Amino acid sequence: MYAIIEESGGQRTVRPGEEILIDLHSGGACAVGDAVTFDRVLLVGGEGEARIGRPHTGAKVTAEVVEPVVFGDKIHIWKYKAKKDSKRHTGHRQRYTKVRITGIAG
Repeated sequence: MYAIIEESGGQRTVRPGEEILIDLHSGGACAVGDAVTFDRVLLVGGEGEARIGRPHTGAKVTAEVVEPVVFGDKIHIWKYKAKKDSKRHTGHRQRYTKVRITGIAG
C-alpha cells in the first residue's frame, strides 16, 4: 500500500515503514515517538483500485517522530560585484524532522 501526500508545498509518495524528512514540526519541540498526521492525502493505492481525491480522499497517513531535529546540507551563497571589490558570503542550513510512516488509513 502507498499514498501520495501533500507536504511542505510539494507531493511525495510514502509507504508504511519508510523514514522521510519533513519540514521542522512544531518548532522542533516534539519528542521522539510523538504522532504526526498527514490529512492532505491526494491518492491511496496498492490494494485493488487506486482512490484519487478531489482534492483529498478523506484518508489519513500517520507517522511517528524518529528524530525531532535533523540538519540538512549547508548551502553557500556568494554575492560578488565586478569592478567594485564587493564580496559577500552567507550560508543556510535547513532544519527537518525525521518521521517513520506507521500507517495509511482510508
